[in-house]
Amino acid sequence: MSRNLTADLAADLRTRIVDGVIQPGDKLPSENTLIGEFGVSRTVVRAALTRLQAEGLVETERGRGSFALTPPPAGDLQAPGGRAVASFEDRLHLLEFRMGVESEAAALAARNRTDRQLRAVQKALEDFTSSSGHPAHAMKADYEFHKAIAAASGNPFYSDCLASLGQTMIAMPRTRLITGDEHYARDHFDQVVHEHESIYAAIAEGDVPSSSAAMRSHLANSRRRLKAGR
Repeated sequence: MSRNLTADLAADLRTRIVDGVIQPGDKLPSENTLIGEFGVSRTVVRAALTRLQAEGLVETERGRGSFALTPPPAGDLQAPGGRAVASFEDRLHLLEFRMGVESEAAALAARNRTDRQLRAVQKALEDFTSSSGHPAHAMKADYEFHKAIAAASGNPFYSDCLASLGQTMIAMPRTRLITGDEHYARDHFDQVVHEHESIYAAIAEGDVPSSSAAMRSHLANSRRRLKAGR
């Protein structure tokens, strides 16, 4: 019976996370709240949370509670060509792939962008900058920033490539969602903002080599942060 109760509670919380009712970075209901809501024991609640931790959907910190992580897409994320992105190593490989694709897209954006496209990149940058403390909003704005640069390249294949990956290509390291050191989380976010600003500035100035280099550096740093925050 306890096993079924655990599975039922885990399934309910899993659905809330995947459907976005509980968004990345949001704190899950407390153990006492879940006990009251589902009429189960503390043992069942902890077993359900442990199951979700094993699935990579939840991270629990002593004294702070449990927090939702970025859920996987429905089915595995598909890279261009239909290859599934299902493991941690796959995500590292995807970032390497993006370094090649998006550094060239940024270079083309510096050369080809229109004023309207540049404003779209700037708007996405502003949205991202204002999303500190809201991981779900930050993830969306991060994706929109990269997508706007792809559109500004003037080559629709870059936009199609990023569209095929979708928002889940933004793989936030867990330290960007939760950490015992709030100053570290803020420093991490500020560093990403700085990298985005450098990319935008180079594109705005029409500096082709610097745009490419800034994007490559940003994605290389993203790969490093993902590995460090595993």
